[in-house]
Amino acid sequence: MAAVGSLPRGGPGAPSPSTQHGEEEEEESSQVLLSVLPQHGQVGVCFYDSKDLSLHYMADTPDNREHQLLRKVIEEISPHVIITSAKQERSMARFMESLASNPAYNNPVVVVYASVDFGLEVSRQRLLSAHLPFLPASISEGEKLSYLSSCISFDSPLMLGALGALLKCLDRRRVGVELEDSSVGVPIFQFHTYTLTGVVYVGRDTYSVLQIFKSELHPSVYKLQSGEKEGLSLYGILNRCKSKFGSRLLRQWFLRPTRELAVLNRRQEVIGFFTSPRNSDALSTLQASLCNIRNIPILLHKMSLSHTKVSDWQSLYKTVYSAVCIRDKVRVLPQSIQLFREISEGFSDDLQHIASLINKVVDFESSITEKPFTIKPNVDPAIDEKKRTMSGLSTFMTNIARRELDHLNAYIPSCSVIYIPLIGFLLSIPRLPGMVQREDFEIEGLCFMFLSEDRLHYRSHRTKELDNLLGDLFSDIRDMETAVMTQLQSTVLENSAALYKVLELSAELDCLMALTTASKEYGYTSPKLACHRRISLTQARHPLLELCSPMFVTNPFQSAESQGRVKVITSPNSSGKSIYLKQVGLIVFMALIGSDVPAKDAEIGLVDGIFTHMQSRESVSVGLSTFMVDLYQMAHAINSSTGNSLVLIDEFGKGTNTVDGLSLLAASISHWLRKPPEEVPHILLATNFYSLLQLNLLPSSALLSALTVETVVDGDELVFLYQLKEGICQSSYAANIARLAGLQAGVVKRAVEVSELYRTGKIIKRLDRSSDEHVRRCQSVVQKFLCLDLEDKTVDLQQVLHGEFLPSAGDLL
Repeated sequence: MAAVGSLPRGGPGAPSPSTQHGEEEEEESSQVLLSVLPQHGQVGVCFYDSKDLSLHYMADTPDNREHQLLRKVIEEISPHVIITSAKQERSMARFMESLASNPAYNNPVVVVYASVDFGLEVSRQRLLSAHLPFLPASISEGEKLSYLSSCISFDSPLMLGALGALLKCLDRRRVGVELEDSSVGVPIFQFHTYTLTGVVYVGRDTYSVLQIFKSELHPSVYKLQSGEKEGLSLYGILNRCKSKFGSRLLRQWFLRPTRELAVLNRRQEVIGFFTSPRNSDALSTLQASLCNIRNIPILLHKMSLSHTKVSDWQSLYKTVYSAVCIRDKVRVLPQSIQLFREISEGFSDDLQHIASLINKVVDFESSITEKPFTIKPNVDPAIDEKKRTMSGLSTFMTNIARRELDHLNAYIPSCSVIYIPLIGFLLSIPRLPGMVQREDFEIEGLCFMFLSEDRLHYRSHRTKELDNLLGDLFSDIRDMETAVMTQLQSTVLENSAALYKVLELSAELDCLMALTTASKEYGYTSPKLACHRRISLTQARHPLLELCSPMFVTNPFQSAESQGRVKVITSPNSSGKSIYLKQVGLIVFMALIGSDVPAKDAEIGLVDGIFTHMQSRESVSVGLSTFMVDLYQMAHAINSSTGNSLVLIDEFGKGTNTVDGLSLLAASISHWLRKPPEEVPHILLATNFYSLLQLNLLPSSALLSALTVETVVDGDELVFLYQLKEGICQSSYAANIARLAGLQAGVVKRAVEVSELYRTGKIIKRLDRSSDEHVRRCQSVVQKFLCLDLEDKTVDLQQVLHGEFLPSAGDLL
């Protein structure tokens, strides 16, 4: 470093030469090790960055056969080492080969480990053995596992498997501790959730509580083995796709919501075009064509293996023909819309060539009747000639049979000439009663071949001449037609890129038209999206509840950049607090997939994550108490949310002692409120801890606002108006709600009495039907019993209690 009091060349801001050199060495020595485990269309990813000694993980995420998601991850983090399993799919092997040949990826070192190194139990043990310097050395294994559960999502088996292999590689390469003693492990100081740039984080619990997906058993007894169907969910009501690939792509959009404004604008402009009533005919026409788009990858795979059936050719022809129809229809639509322009250009004239070629060559009617692949006339003159010969064989063979019969013994009543593929022409005569042994089958001038269904088959001089003259006609025709089919397959495979382009663009078009159909049916509005940190909703509705409720009350939501970002909602139970939280979460989620939203007007700043604490997962399935799951969810929201996140909290703290739960809730909200405004996420908190606001347990801040749901009490009846307003709820109205739930009037009355006595600090008298004298005598017995010296053996209990009765346990209580 420069000497004290001197400035390096270039002024105060320029580093000294030694500093520059040190930074370069540090940059060169830092390493990024990436571990990936793809399986069945999903990929688990985690990586270690030696620059800040941090471990980053990404929850299991869907990826396509070209591994586009994994490719983006590698482009973003530029790993020096990539760790993967020796047991991998063929597409992954090809992808890893492409990395080595592409200089854009900086030639990472590929390390392959056995699949056992990616096992869940192995990974768990390696994680427990990892060197985490920030944890005390005396921490137990159970405590360590509990802490790690709050840092890492244990719901992603592929990611956990990749983590185990990554930890093994770190230990073997001794990244950053090469010169240390072998007992010193590679340190991990931080755990971070990793998401691709532009991808919004939405956790598994969030998908569940917001009911974005909901699987149900299929009601049909014939489909019990096929598993599940989509129940009432956001995906279920928006998925109006006409093709399987459209539905699959829409699910990927749901699993990877984006904050890339260009992507969302691209989707919105298509939806905006089709929601116009004047474009309804174009929408219907295109959706009808999309119904015929088949599974192109499977068809091309079959062709590459020459396993193509007639039905496959039909599917391909319908697909290509429908793609041409889509292209022709889209070309008359506004080319200023990017997707329309890409379809017009991407659906090339090669598709027209493939469609006309299939239509010219394949005889679908004959192929279906005769089963094997059959070509149309005038495709190959040689095949046509053989087929004409084949068609005239019947009359020709009848004439040959008549001549053969003239040369046979008179005791043979009839004969026929038949043609059997792969065997040739044979003379067939009926089996006579005297023909019992094989010796009886011998006929002079004929060569016996076999017996079948009481008919004897022979070769004669003339049948041999027919074989030599005509050959194996049937097999020749099949071979020649197969050759034509192979040539046609090659032509199709040469244009596979155009077919994949059809699949990609038609799936996107299908998704956007599906969202358009839902928007028109449910009366959605296109949201205004921008990169600011505000969210403004006017007359917002819950997209699922409004379909189930005959009347739905709309509510607004306003969250500015420096005001009202933390909203605390206090109101009675069953007043709609949870519905409001989910409503805001669903509307924001819908905007992040490009969909229209259920609101009169919406302006949404692009959030980077949606975090929820609403309802706990089944504690038995995760091996944790319900309150522990609550704490993990809250800890994850506090540790991972940013100033651009949306946090929804419903009744946090109710799973433990009232004072402890209230304290934890107040501390959590205060933690956010004490941050600079630009670091505070949009927070919606629904709670029955009214004292949180009544006792001023939260710091005063312009970021904090209090809301309640309007209610009206008419006598003993409580009426919910479901309308949000500013203020604090002063009563839980628990007794009124208990009456609505059907609790007995006597029970409710007693509950009100006890509540009032407890609130005013008065003694709560127990209900006792016995007389005052009975109570006095019981108290006397208790007092005498308490004064006894039980170790004095001379004491006669009966004498002490003389004149009194000894009450039963029930009387004492």
